Amino acid sequence: MQSTLVATVPEVAAPRTRVRALATTVRRSEWVLLAFLFYAQALAVALPVTTAVQIRVILTNSGLVLAYALLTRWDSAKPNLAAAVVRDWLPLAVVLLAYREMGWFAQPLAAPVLESRWIVWDRLVLHGGAKAAIEAFGPVLPSILEIAYTLVYTLAPFSIVVLYLYGERKRVDQFLFIFVLTVLMCYAQFPFWPSEPPRVVFFGQDLPLYQTVFRRFNLWMLGNYGIHTSVFPSAHVAGGFATTFGMRQTMPELKWLNRLLLAIAVLIALATVYGRYHYLADATTGFVIAGTVAAASRTRR
Repeated sequence: MQSTLVATVPEVAAPRTRVRALATTVRRSEWVLLAFLFYAQALAVALPVTTAVQIRVILTNSGLVLAYALLTRWDSAKPNLAAAVVRDWLPLAVVLLAYREMGWFAQPLAAPVLESRWIVWDRLVLHGGAKAAIEAFGPVLPSILEIAYTLVYTLAPFSIVVLYLYGERKRVDQFLFIFVLTVLMCYAQFPFWPSEPPRVVFFGQDLPLYQTVFRRFNLWMLGNYGIHTSVFPSAHVAGGFATTFGMRQTMPELKWLNRLLLAIAVLIALATVYGRYHYLADATTGFVIAGTVAAASRTRR
């Protein structure tokens, strides 16, 4: 009887050991993604959304969790380049999905209480000389700002490509952890700060003087692919500075890249307020979130 009991102990413990071993192979950025997927499922149940939305989120996110479990299992059982590369790029696709899901949770917008408070600071800055300074040389600087606003979608993929080119693919997760955590912290708040951008709430007011082709493209993008749930905090600004801070920690030796990314991030922040895509409060909070995540990541190391 005793020998039988002893023989069964390894059989019971083996699955637990395998689970623990599998968990240790999950990357830090993947833990953030998995946490957000479960968070979105909880929101789907807690928020007053339709049954169709609840089912869509629960099934989609459960499928992604399963896919990550299988992908991690595949990569840990027999490490290979294909699985590793998929794990490098899949987080960017999941971040896009997370953005869409927050749009599915959009609640009816009431009176613009938050927007009416935020606009005071915007007008103080814009009419205090910022708008005139940006437009002093015609459409040149406004065009640069609009181009920078568009570039935010390319910064994270560009950074991963740079890491590949410099033979530092092993550092991808370090970068992604800062980027993904920052952006998802912004997305996670969207359902709780229902608001519209200043160009919508204060229609025709404080708009840029020059309607460049770059601005028309950005407005087209937002009109077709944007979500109407919240502009606070600004994920554009957060993503720009998260890329900057993430690459600075990941590849501090690339001074030229760090300066370039910082310049683009600053231009993005200016563009969000000047172009009336966001309020100054949105941009400032996005910057603070990115800085806090980067500082916490540096401390943790």
